[in-house]
Amino acid sequence: MSKQDVVLLGRDEAAACCPTLLTAPMDEEQAVELAKVFKALGDPVRLRLLSMIASRDGGEICVCDLTPAFDLSQPTISHHLKLLKQAGLIASERRGTWVYYRLLPQSTERLAAALTRPAGGKAGTTA
Repeated sequence: MSKQDVVLLGRDEAAACCPTLLTAPMDEEQAVELAKVFKALGDPVRLRLLSMIASRDGGEICVCDLTPAFDLSQPTISHHLKLLKQAGLIASERRGTWVYYRLLPQSTERLAAALTRPAGGKAGTTA
């Protein structure tokens, strides 16, 4: 079963098929992949960029609309976008001189599934 197929399943079905962070220990490959995503999201600029991309009407945004929102140079913004892309969170498309970015929903769905306890799962402890 492909990762995309898992995304299409309901949460309980996905949890039954594929263990989550909260239901079973992950193997090394899963940990490496998930760590890349968390590392990309661990920077406030990248988290804001992802939020701006994800919340944009029409599902995509031009880099020309992202850069003015930050007190950073265009190369720095491009570097942050490159890291989000390498983590598999966004995709890009060049149109003339501009690059447009869009969220890859399957990546955030996969992240959410990894952190979600299945319905009826073990009760967690509270602080």
